[in-house]
Amino acid sequence: MPEHTDIPTTATFGQRVRRARERAGLTRPVLGGLVGRSAEWVKFVESGRLQMPRLPLLLRLADVLGIEDLAELTGEERLSAATYTKAAHDALPAVKAALTTYHFNGAEDEPDSADELAERVRQAWQLWHGFGDHRTRIAMLLPDLLADCQHAARGLDGRDRRRALAALASTYHLTQLYLSFQPAPELVMLTGDRSMTAAQDADDPHAVAAAAWYMNHVFRDAGERHEARVDLAMKAADLLTPDRGPEDLARWGLLHLAAALSYAKVGRRGDAERYWDRADDAARRLGDSYAHPWLIFGRGMVDAYAITMNTDLMRSGPAVDVATHIDLAPMPSATRRSFHLLESARAYRLQGESVAVVHLLRKAYEASPETVRFNLFARPAVSELAIGDNAMIRDDARQLAHQLGVPA
Repeated sequence: MPEHTDIPTTATFGQRVRRARERAGLTRPVLGGLVGRSAEWVKFVESGRLQMPRLPLLLRLADVLGIEDLAELTGEERLSAATYTKAAHDALPAVKAALTTYHFNGAEDEPDSADELAERVRQAWQLWHGFGDHRTRIAMLLPDLLADCQHAARGLDGRDRRRALAALASTYHLTQLYLSFQPAPELVMLTGDRSMTAAQDADDPHAVAAAAWYMNHVFRDAGERHEARVDLAMKAADLLTPDRGPEDLARWGLLHLAAALSYAKVGRRGDAERYWDRADDAARRLGDSYAHPWLIFGRGMVDAYAITMNTDLMRSGPAVDVATHIDLAPMPSATRRSFHLLESARAYRLQGESVAVVHLLRKAYEASPETVRFNLFARPAVSELAIGDNAMIRDDARQLAHQLGVPA
């Protein structure tokens, strides 16, 4: 540890950040701006209401604060596997091989028809959104589906080739979702880029819009500046005609939701709420019962993402208020219901309501075990609650920790 440090060895991570910030002569708004977060985010970190961030943001904090040795920030709070090692799914090597293997089918190998591929992709999305071990199920399909879509994109002509490319782009979306929260960030970026390339080659605005939605997730995780994320979403939205019908309107609303989430991530509340209002208007026009069959955009999804938006803006009160009133049961996706329950738990975590956090984590696990098992909020939260001071929830947290395979 550097000799100049004046931070006690027993200090928490938040206390270490505060002392390092004050030593550097930075205000909370300035530090937040330099690391792409809000002043409220810095306040919540320093007060211990937010956990230690993931390694990329931790490194950015150290750089801004002029700290060369991460131990000066982390102290005794080591970079534990429960927090920083993403759980690897058993089928990850097979999916990785499918992405990095090139197939050179002979001319005599007849590709599947565009109709056959579209149906296989539709069924794959049903598996992803269905109850049960969705990652395990989809991993069994991805290698063959990727290879067959690639082969058809090379072997078919005209409109059928464009449809095969759209199916390939959608299969890359599934692959990207499978890879999310896995220890393979380079593959997530690879699938995002390939999906956009396939969508553009298909000359299909719908496919491009979906690719832009998923690329926004990639960009947020990679720390790309919010201007680039919003620009991508809006350029894709400009390709659509919302008044043409539900397919255009749903994707148009989805891209404005992407922009809202991007602005929320960097604390720009006004812009986040402005774009969320546009997504909300699209959902309203589609009707309360509408949900896109695989993008799941609709009234329920927009309302649920208000929890994420407000939590990222450090507005735990409004986030909890939405979580209290929203009914996720009609949402036609077990994985989405589980994710939004996890986001509700994250909102309650900001308020220090551990009983509600454990309750929501259990509900999320019941809805979709693999969603929780591979979630980067759930794993460290459960591990910390399992060894915390609240005896009322400790046993439940330890049981969850056992189910998730994290230290307790």
